[in-house]
Amino acid sequence: MEFGIISFADMEPEVLPGPGLNGHQRLKDLMEEIKLADELGLDVFAVGEHHRPDYAISSPAVVLAAAATITKHIKLASAVTVLSSDDPVRVFQGFATVDLLSGGRAEIWAGRGSFIESFPLFGYDLDDYDELFTEKIELLVKLNASEKVSWKGGHRPAINNRGVYPRPFQPQLPIWLAAGGTPASAVRAASMDLPLTLAIIGGYPSQFVPFINLYKETARKAGRDMEQLKLAINNHVFIGDDSQKAADDFYPYYATMMNRVGRERGWPPLSKGQYEQSRSPKGALMVGSPQEVTDKILYEYELFGNTRFLAQASIGTVPHPLIMKSIELFGTRVVPEVKAALSL
Repeated sequence: MEFGIISFADMEPEVLPGPGLNGHQRLKDLMEEIKLADELGLDVFAVGEHHRPDYAISSPAVVLAAAATITKHIKLASAVTVLSSDDPVRVFQGFATVDLLSGGRAEIWAGRGSFIESFPLFGYDLDDYDELFTEKIELLVKLNASEKVSWKGGHRPAINNRGVYPRPFQPQLPIWLAAGGTPASAVRAASMDLPLTLAIIGGYPSQFVPFINLYKETARKAGRDMEQLKLAINNHVFIGDDSQKAADDFYPYYATMMNRVGRERGWPPLSKGQYEQSRSPKGALMVGSPQEVTDKILYEYELFGNTRFLAQASIGTVPHPLIMKSIELFGTRVVPEVKAALSL
């Protein structure tokens, strides 16, 4: 199993117009987090794409290009690239550039995103939500497979035997399909022979067993090599030396973030009881001591047989020193324990 970190670079929105002071500091902190993950020997660091005032990253490829220059071994991925509202040609070119800078460590995680701001921002109609993604993921895969491409679709000008450059350092960029549990995503990933990454950010992991089984069964029916099937799981993770102190430290930041998003989506406020229930041994939230997080990762492995686990390590505006400590404990305590338990 591979292990890694996800960050959306959550931040406080800028108070004053003009200079992006909060964004500047958050991206400086993010570079330290990525460098630490690399030094700890983790396998992958992924950054998200958002177009909102409470996140610092709108262009994952730009951030990962900066990270490529200060890291040596860690894979650099998007979590996710909102492909539906982007141009697959430019996405491919951006990540091919990251791949060249990093010596072959770039990955694209293509998804539809959990927010909708990018659609009106870039002139797309939400009524075309599924059609946009279907068309663009097919083009992205085609661009990755061949230097010259001919293609015609409904939402982008046609391409007539044109070369797309630069080409990546790797023979092909790894392209993962990122999903939140929609059955159609499991079928699409398996049918297109794409690795699947699933975000479990609430509820109970056991609820997602049918989704993962659908992915595996579709892959089996499509004749995929099941020994080579790749599956990543990611959860919200915060680790401290002491379980209750970690829970108390994390709760106000987590609740503020969940309630902000919840207000936009009509969710009721998060109670402390719901938070603690989600922290329970069968819940999705991995907050507590290294042993508690280790046990939950192993529990999910029993459910899914995943080949990669990602810890979403900065949720809300948790102070940078606490994020660094959590990443350190993940790399030095949790990962070695999981590997030992799985005889990796």
